[in-house]
Amino acid sequence: MRSRLRLGLQQVFVIEAALVGLFFISATRFLIGMIYSRAGGASIVLSLDPSTIPAGIPGAVDASTVSNEIIFLVYMLALPLLALILGRIRWVTIVAVALIAAGRALMVANTSISPIISAGMVFGGSLVYIAMLVRFRAQALPYLFVIGIGADQVFRAVGNTLDPSWSPDYLTTQIVLSVILVVLGIITTIGQGRQQKSEQSEVMPNYGLMPIWGGIGLGGLLFIELALLGLPNTVAGRSGFDYTALAPFITLATLLPLIPWVRQRASNFVGVFDQNARGWLWMLLMALLIVFGTRFQGIIAGIALVIAQFTASLLWWWLVRPHSEKERQFTGLWLVLAVLVFLLLVSADNFTYDYGYVQNMPADLAFLNPYVPPFLRAFRGFGLGVLLLGIFLAALPMVQTRRRIPWTGGTRLASFFGLVLAVGVSVGVAAAVRPPIIQGKRDTPQTPLNSIRIGTYNIHAGFNEFFYFDMDGIARTIQQSGADVVLLQQVETGRLTSFGVDEVLWLARRLGMGARFFPTNEGLQGLAVLSRVEIVDDEGVLLTSSGSQTGLQRVQIRPDEGVITLYNTRLEYLLEASEARSVDQQQQDQQRQLNEIFGLLSTTYSNDKNGRLLVGGTFNNIPDSPIGDQMRSAGFLDPFAGTGLPQELSATLWRTGYPKVQFDYLWLWKRSLVPVGANTVNTNASDHRMAVIETFIKGAQ
Repeated sequence: MRSRLRLGLQQVFVIEAALVGLFFISATRFLIGMIYSRAGGASIVLSLDPSTIPAGIPGAVDASTVSNEIIFLVYMLALPLLALILGRIRWVTIVAVALIAAGRALMVANTSISPIISAGMVFGGSLVYIAMLVRFRAQALPYLFVIGIGADQVFRAVGNTLDPSWSPDYLTTQIVLSVILVVLGIITTIGQGRQQKSEQSEVMPNYGLMPIWGGIGLGGLLFIELALLGLPNTVAGRSGFDYTALAPFITLATLLPLIPWVRQRASNFVGVFDQNARGWLWMLLMALLIVFGTRFQGIIAGIALVIAQFTASLLWWWLVRPHSEKERQFTGLWLVLAVLVFLLLVSADNFTYDYGYVQNMPADLAFLNPYVPPFLRAFRGFGLGVLLLGIFLAALPMVQTRRRIPWTGGTRLASFFGLVLAVGVSVGVAAAVRPPIIQGKRDTPQTPLNSIRIGTYNIHAGFNEFFYFDMDGIARTIQQSGADVVLLQQVETGRLTSFGVDEVLWLARRLGMGARFFPTNEGLQGLAVLSRVEIVDDEGVLLTSSGSQTGLQRVQIRPDEGVITLYNTRLEYLLEASEARSVDQQQQDQQRQLNEIFGLLSTTYSNDKNGRLLVGGTFNNIPDSPIGDQMRSAGFLDPFAGTGLPQELSATLWRTGYPKVQFDYLWLWKRSLVPVGANTVNTNASDHRMAVIETFIKGAQ
């Protein structure tokens, strides 16, 4: 009877840990995006006269508010240090789950409490919970992360990569889950206290501690999971393979280690190798899989990253070890170290994308200018290096553990239920990510199509001018425009700071449009085209870029018996305050990129008098600049020129405190397409307005 009660209690432990894991992973992803958003918004506000900021605009937050939020997060980061003092008091677990439950509910409740404060409560409470879990229920720790990451994948599959549990519509469900978590916390704490009294010794297999290597490994492994392997759309972006095909296999690879039989086979495999070498060999295997999966493209690269996720998911069992009563417990301290390692890796990952926007330090820190800005700019192209550093740190616990292999087996029944769970959830993910059937618009006798609307929209990675993340606003803008085809710039498909969302996939499914994406930076940042007209071909090429890496995307659509070729680009961004390069040097980079574009166009269209061609995107310069003059000299027409529209209505770059100018264009080549209208869409979802033209597709000559 006692054995049955203990087994039942262990199952409740796992359910409780799984709920905490889901809340923790979801809140951590949310926190990364929100810190980036709030810090960006505060920096914009600091640079402006407060009287010029539109009242009520989302994201415009005072710097002191953000500073207070960061201070609160620091306190939450230090919270597990309390476990060094109060760790022997089991009831601390109930306090931790109450903090987690309340914070997670407040994240979606419409209250005056900052979302960073709410998510910080979940984060800090989870760290305390993990410290207590390691101390009293160590065998449940891997389930917290494995099931938590797997459940996060399910939510994102349902939400087309945007977590629906962040929506206010989820509040009722979240309150129910929060109450369940608190009830489970009370049950397990009371039950474990009674179980301990029935034991003859304090030394039990479930009592553990996290060594310093476990803390370092936790930080590295959490980064690898959140930045790449645990997010199917990120795996798809890095490997260049289809998200729909990869998602269920990533989920399966995540959950397979829950099966005791799988863990036993893994134990038998590594047991063949010398105990001093097996950790290094596992690290080498993961590194090779990551290199292959990110440096090659296609199905083989996708398979490599699926296998890498399986090997990473098995590492959660190596973070802790059994602990005897006489040993001192420093788990809380090493959890703080884990978070610091994680934050350093996240920061490094951020600069592999934002290296082009690094500015020199202010006057009081000018002595750092020879060192810090060049160091941060050097992260260009170093995304793989950051991932490999994460792999190295994640595998250190396995390298340092030589006398034991924690991948223990279990009963056949446990393996059966584990297999049913892993396969069942993966099948559910496969159903959730299945793409909708899109019927492209086409000119036919039954449905004549004489003209189409084409737009260009720089979505600023989903953020508005003050870095408020507003994908709903982006989608509404495109709907309001009535565009049949949209050229998108500054698009991201799984970056940590944009909440891990595949913005192209999300917009395409929200709007019922076909989509093509061309990555220009680390596989997750680039250019895209959405279309209600059938897409028949697409490709892209990188352009020479001294600042942020950019490129040229070519997409062909077929509205009738012929095709229209669309070229989508974003030229070098001009930084007026840049200390690294002058504005003249940056304009020279723009000129070089435009010459490369002309070189690519000339081979296809120099002798074609009737080809229908459009070159659009963000040119980051005004119409009467040398860039605009060169486009007109080459025979391109700007449909906004000569329309009689006031400059403010044709402007596409709208930033508070600056003149409103046209930076985004839809250039038509030699009147091969005849424009019949041009306008911009007046919304603030991005710092750019969407430009739209309507053009005849028949009778152009």
